[in-house]
Amino acid sequence: MRATAAIAIVAGLITGCAGGTSGGGSDGGEGAGGTLTYLEPQTWTTLYPPAAGFYPNGGIVNNITDRLLYQNPETLELEPWIATELPEVNADATEYTFTLREGVTYSDGTPLDAENVVKNFDLFGKGDPDRALTASEAINNYDHGEVIDDHTVRFHFSAPAPGFAQAVSTINSGLLSNATLDKTNEEFGPGNATTIIGSGPFVIADEQIGTQVSLKAREDYDWAPPSLEHQGRALLDGIDIVLASESSVRVGTVVADQADIARQIDAPDEAQFAADGLTLHAATTNGVNNGFSFRFRNELLSDIRVRQAIIAGVDREAIVDTLFTDSYPLATGALAKTALGYLDTSEYYAYDPGRAAQLLDEAGWTVGSDGIREKDGQKLSLTFNEALPQPRSKDVVTLVQEQLAQLGIEVNLFPGDQAAQTEAALSADTIQVYHSMVGRADFDVLKSQFSSDNRNTLLNRDNTDDSVGDPELDALLAAVASAPTVEERQAASEAAQLHIAENAYFLPLFEEPQVFGLRADVQGFATESVGRPSFYATSLDR
Repeated sequence: MRATAAIAIVAGLITGCAGGTSGGGSDGGEGAGGTLTYLEPQTWTTLYPPAAGFYPNGGIVNNITDRLLYQNPETLELEPWIATELPEVNADATEYTFTLREGVTYSDGTPLDAENVVKNFDLFGKGDPDRALTASEAINNYDHGEVIDDHTVRFHFSAPAPGFAQAVSTINSGLLSNATLDKTNEEFGPGNATTIIGSGPFVIADEQIGTQVSLKAREDYDWAPPSLEHQGRALLDGIDIVLASESSVRVGTVVADQADIARQIDAPDEAQFAADGLTLHAATTNGVNNGFSFRFRNELLSDIRVRQAIIAGVDREAIVDTLFTDSYPLATGALAKTALGYLDTSEYYAYDPGRAAQLLDEAGWTVGSDGIREKDGQKLSLTFNEALPQPRSKDVVTLVQEQLAQLGIEVNLFPGDQAAQTEAALSADTIQVYHSMVGRADFDVLKSQFSSDNRNTLLNRDNTDDSVGDPELDALLAAVASAPTVEERQAASEAAQLHIAENAYFLPLFEEPQVFGLRADVQGFATESVGRPSFYATSLDR
C-alpha cells in the first residue's frame, strides 16, 4: 500500500471518531476537553494485567487501572496511590501490609476495598491454569492475601519477596473489578475491551476489533497519586487509539496534523519532528537492553567459543551509528545504566573479528566452498527471529547478517507475523538467537528476562522436557528476587550479570527507548517508569 493511501485510510478512521481531535470544552473543569488521537504500530492482544507487558496492551491498561503504589518515572521512587502510604514490611520481606484509600470505586460502581484487592493479587500472584491465566512475572514467592478490615490488606509470601512493593506499582498489577477478575484468558482478549472494568481515569468506551479502541474520561475520578499536580477528572474527554502499522503512516499523519501522537518513531524519522509545531518524547525503559539471547543448549551454540565468536564478530557501534540516533545509547551491559542492579560488563562485548575467526577455528568450524563454515557435515547456519515490537529489528539482523557472513557464519531471519514469531521462539531448533528486550524499573527485571520460570529467553529450560541446562544461572536469578536488602539484591544482580557475560549468553546492543512523536499543542504528555503513555494530565492546547 502506498503511504499516501495508508494515511488517507488512517485519516478516515480519525475523522470517523466521535470526538475527532478538537479541543472543545466539556463539563470536566478548567482545561478539560478534546479527544486526542494516538497512533499505535501494533494492535493489542490482551488486557489481563500480568500478561500486558506488550506495549500496545500496557498503553491501554496503564490508563484504565490504578495501582496500590505509584512509581515516580523521574526518580523511580515509590509513592502512595490507592494505598495511603508505603507498606509495612516485616524483617525478612515475607509480609506486606497496606492501608487503602476510602471511597475508591470501579467504573461499574463496585468498591475497590480490601476483599477486592486480595482477589486481584490472589489471581495475579498465582494465576489460574484452568482459565489459562498466568501469574505475574513481577510477583515472586506469593502465598496468599489476607483481609484485615475493609481498608487493610496483608500479603504473605513463602520466601522473601523484596520486589513486591515495586511490583504493585506496575501495569502488571493494575486493579480490576471483581466481575472482570472472573473472566477467562479469552475474555480478556480482542472483542471484549469494553467489558474490562478498572478504577482508572479512563474507561473503554468503544472497540473496533483490530483497528481502534476509544477511551473516555471517567467523570467522577478523584484518586490520582497525591504527588501529581493535577487531581480529579482527566483533562482530556477521550483518547482514540488507532492502529497505524506503517512507520511512514504514523509519521505522516502526525506531521499533517491529522493525529496528535504516534508511538515508535523510527530513528530516520526523528528529524521530521524538529520542525515547528512538532516535538519528540524519548522515554527510557530502565530494564534489560535490546539484544540477542543465545540459545546455548542448541548444538550449534553449545560451544562457548562459538558464542564468543559471534559476540566478537558483531560491530555494535556500527549498527547503532548506522540505524539509530542519540536516543539509543550503546549498551554497556545486560541492563540499562538507569536500571536497578546495573553492572558495566562492556569488556565482554569488544568488536574483534580476528579473535572471532580464531575462536571458530579452534572450535573446529572450517570455511566451506560456499563461504559458510561447517563441521562434521553441518553448516554454521543460525536463525534469528524478527522482534516486531522492537525498533528496526529486521534492519539490525540484516547488518548482523552482513558482518557475520565475513566470518563464515550464515544468518537467516525467521519470517512471519507476531503469532508466528511467538510460536517459533519456543524452540531452539527453530530460533537459535532471540532478539528482544524487557522494561521494568526493578532488580527483578533481570530474572523476568532470563529465568527459566519467566520469559526464559535463553531457553535454559527446554520446553519439550522441562530440563534445565544451567541450574546455577537460575539460582543466581532467584537470589535477585529473594535477597531481602537492597545491598544484597545489587550484589545478586551483579553476580547474575557477570555469569551471563562470562558464559557469552547474551549480546546487548543498545538501551531501548520508547520514542513518541507529537504535536507541540499536546501538553502534559508523560510516560510511566518504562515508557508506556500516561494520558491523565495530558491536554490539547487548541
